[in-house]
Amino acid sequence: MPTDCISYQKSGYFTKLIVDYLDKKPALNALYNRFPSIENFEGQIKEKETNFPFSTRSILVTALKKQYQGFEISEVTKSNIALLSDTKTFTITTGHQLNFFTGPLYFLYKIVSTINLCQELKQTYPNYNFVPIYWMATEDHDFEEINYFNFKNVTIKWNKESYGPVGRLATDGLDEVLGAFATELGFGDNANHLKNLFEKSYVQHNNLADATRYLANELFGNKGLVILDGDDAALKQLFVPYAKVELVNQTAFKKVSETNTLLADYTLQVNPREINLFYIEDTLRERILWENNHYKINNTTLVFSEAEMLAALEKSPEKFSPNVILRPLYEEVILPNLCYIGGGGEIGYWLQLKSNFEANNVTFPILLVRNSVLLVTEKQVQKADKLHLSWADLFSNQQELFNQKTQEFSKFNLDFSAQKETLKQQFAVLNDIATQTDKSFTGAVKAQEVKQIKGLENLEKRLIKAEKKMHADELERIIQLQNELFPNQRLQERSANFAKFYTAYGNDFIQKLFSALKPLEPNFTIITL
Repeated sequence: MPTDCISYQKSGYFTKLIVDYLDKKPALNALYNRFPSIENFEGQIKEKETNFPFSTRSILVTALKKQYQGFEISEVTKSNIALLSDTKTFTITTGHQLNFFTGPLYFLYKIVSTINLCQELKQTYPNYNFVPIYWMATEDHDFEEINYFNFKNVTIKWNKESYGPVGRLATDGLDEVLGAFATELGFGDNANHLKNLFEKSYVQHNNLADATRYLANELFGNKGLVILDGDDAALKQLFVPYAKVELVNQTAFKKVSETNTLLADYTLQVNPREINLFYIEDTLRERILWENNHYKINNTTLVFSEAEMLAALEKSPEKFSPNVILRPLYEEVILPNLCYIGGGGEIGYWLQLKSNFEANNVTFPILLVRNSVLLVTEKQVQKADKLHLSWADLFSNQQELFNQKTQEFSKFNLDFSAQKETLKQQFAVLNDIATQTDKSFTGAVKAQEVKQIKGLENLEKRLIKAEKKMHADELERIIQLQNELFPNQRLQERSANFAKFYTAYGNDFIQKLFSALKPLEPNFTIITL
């Protein structure tokens, strides 16, 4: 099988910002606290240890116990929740939307990365405890982003209207979706397990937050995963002082805007609002605006004076929801967190936020790009071997791969660059002669050069076309294999759902993830099933 390793930087699937971050470009040094290496966690532990109130721990533990009421949880998860009362306990956190039935595969990769990093840290720092946290994005309102998942070639979709925080959304009607999914799953022990898991998650729980907690707990509870819902009045009470600063001083807007000027050469993930808070109710999540010396709730008739708004915040903090700019600050205020694990897009916007953390005197976490995985079958590995393909080949742009392999298969050199360079040199000499004899000839010389170069390019294209036709069968097999591994020329992990692989391999599939993923190694993990 191919044995080469694909770094994130060379994969072609990460932005320039993330590539430069992974390459530790000096221009980005001011945007993060510590780079993710095992030795850098020592300093992060010491800093967080002195900058996280002990009183917050008891509130966090009480809130988690309340959130888990009615759920059966493993002894290791119970232990991890209790350990959060200990000043020697810290968290590693990942967050994700409440994607329907986990959504794309990378939901699993995020959580496995988080759990595995906790285990690695415990081996290196045995005097401390490390708890893996899955932060459920229950307050998001972009339901259209999460209301479906792909199973093989079928999209399983939950058709429902949603206006407020998705975590509060009722799950009624999902028994019909289960029926459609069950038909696609077919038969067998693994298929029956998934049907049962779907039913217990979505049909037997009243809202999407509880359904997602049940599902994630069933998949990862035996590994000690702790699932946290930030839509919690007690936890938001801890954030009230920071929300006040946001409402009155608009600090995040000022600080993030300053940082964004340092990132002019990059594509920005997010842009700050003047106020980065939403006002939420069960069927409402709207921006808080500052207009005419009053606070206004967008798309409503609600208007508050400053005194009224601050009083509402104190009385009902659960009605205030941080947006993407402030949610990371909220997370780090309520958790003894050392590291946030996220995809390239997430880490991209975290890199915009450090100055706002400093303004609020909150420790900025280590930022770690989650593990990315390509799942392949034995049969696909054998195909790659037979076609003499490396993993780098399969990760490359499809047209470039097509041309590269055509060149390799050909007996001739299909690149006419040398001939074109020779022509250019010859015409440079002709141009010198023309300028020394009759300058009016220079235009004719240039036109002839363009014509000759164009002729060579046409010959090159015709020869490549002929070679592609000659090797069409082999090239077709190469493209077919790449399409299997990269559906629609996208990463597999961003489209396929775990059910596709669970039906074939069962729990062995998830165990292989735990065995293979190494969070601190920034390379694509190739797993043969």
